[in-house]
Amino acid sequence: MYTPYPENMMESVKKVEATRAERMATEPRRLTADEKDALLKEFHPDYRPEAFEEIKVGQNKGQKAPLELAAMLHSNSRIYGEHIDLGKVDYDVDVLVIGGGGAGSSCAIEAHNAGANVMIVTKLRIGDANTMMAEGGIQAADKENDSPVQHYLDCFGGGHFAAKPELVKKLVMEAPDAIKWLNELGVEFDKDADGTMITTHGGGTSRKRMHAAKDYSGAEIMRTVRDEVLNLGIPVVEFTAAVELIKDDKGQVAGAVLLNMETGDYSVAKAKTVVIATGGAGRMHYQGFPTSNHYGATADGLILGYRAGAPLLYQDSIQYHPTGAVYPSQILGALVTEKVRSVGAQLVNANGEAYIHPLETRDVNASGVIRECKEGRGVDVPGGQQGVWLDTPMIEILGGEGTIEKRIPAMFRMYMNYGIDMRKVPILIYPTLHYQNGGLEINADGFTNAIPNLLVAGEAVGGIHGRNRLMGNSLLDIIVFGRNAGKAAAAKAKEVELGTMNLDHVEAYAKELEEAGLHTGDVSPRLLPKYARHER
Repeated sequence: MYTPYPENMMESVKKVEATRAERMATEPRRLTADEKDALLKEFHPDYRPEAFEEIKVGQNKGQKAPLELAAMLHSNSRIYGEHIDLGKVDYDVDVLVIGGGGAGSSCAIEAHNAGANVMIVTKLRIGDANTMMAEGGIQAADKENDSPVQHYLDCFGGGHFAAKPELVKKLVMEAPDAIKWLNELGVEFDKDADGTMITTHGGGTSRKRMHAAKDYSGAEIMRTVRDEVLNLGIPVVEFTAAVELIKDDKGQVAGAVLLNMETGDYSVAKAKTVVIATGGAGRMHYQGFPTSNHYGATADGLILGYRAGAPLLYQDSIQYHPTGAVYPSQILGALVTEKVRSVGAQLVNANGEAYIHPLETRDVNASGVIRECKEGRGVDVPGGQQGVWLDTPMIEILGGEGTIEKRIPAMFRMYMNYGIDMRKVPILIYPTLHYQNGGLEINADGFTNAIPNLLVAGEAVGGIHGRNRLMGNSLLDIIVFGRNAGKAAAAKAKEVELGTMNLDHVEAYAKELEEAGLHTGDVSPRLLPKYARHER
């Protein structure tokens, strides 16, 4: 007998199998708006007041932020008290791009193509980014039965009507061109024999507009834009983190202080325009959640921009992806792409009940998983964790033998590495910290209003997705807003005249912290997660 799970889990699997035929005959109903709101307020982590702290300094003073982010906002700069010689310029460029993921790379490509002298600086390697970790697909309304208007309505509603309308409009209107651009660069999208792109549903979408490259979508997009950066000869300074923005005596951004992650040496990059494209915050492990994010996702850009004077927007809103791996422990927190549900798998509790529609929005489904576990309908996992089932054998019953290996091969291989054949048994999931809904506030052209010549693109932006992001819109926003930032930064650089560079804002921030009585004993940005154990 095939028994990939402990005895108690296999007993629950039998209940899932016993109800499968009945569940396939009757799809779970969609929740009403009132039911969704009640579920979110009772179970979503964003509604836990004890997990947040009031920001006591800066532009967002009086608002709340996750405890871990607030601690970074309440800490001094890494270079406070250090002597940084701004007269010794190590790099002098038109456009400095901070971050080497999908947003930073697409930004650099367009800035280069516009004739700018551009450089990428990234604290790990180019491509070490959440873009690489994304799996399910990228949205665009480019089919006959769809339109950007419909895409807009889905995005705006899915984000609880909190997004900045001008940003959502840009996202959806430029989505078809983003797909065309990626396709022409060489992204291997899934296509029918006649070349038509295959599209599927995602949670909260009213049309099939998810374009994918199996379940390697982010990796395939990152592979393609990274190759283009390298083919164009754009300089990339790796293992080097931007630890502080530099401003001039006119208040303009003028570059960044860089830290060599290997030697600990500082250097100075002068730039006429700067683009923050530093990505997410999953490795801050808000509320102790596991994460699907890459190793360097520690909210660097939010700290750099905030200390320099740029306001945050929705910094208290985090996306917990409903389906993160919870068993086996070796892959705790790893993303189980929403595409698994798009192609037929249901969310099922320990009793074999399909308690919610599988394609509700991510925040609703994450809240549903947490509710089932808190109310005693979760499956106990060795080590004290709990989870619910994702009934993956349904995929092949509905789509035919071979569907899993064809449509979601990365998922299939990840679980087979641990002897779990998702074609035969369901897989166990629990929400994982996935996406930073909030970030630095920008206008429709990608600029921060508070600091001249500073732009932001990608996950470090707040306001594109409101308070909840739909599947496929992150890979879309890094391309749309990354490309636009590159074009805008290159154009702006032609007219910028820099004054005398300074780090006065670092001293001013330190003074504000002192006046607020804040002494965390830490410095920010964090740069890398703290996993080391210090035994007494």
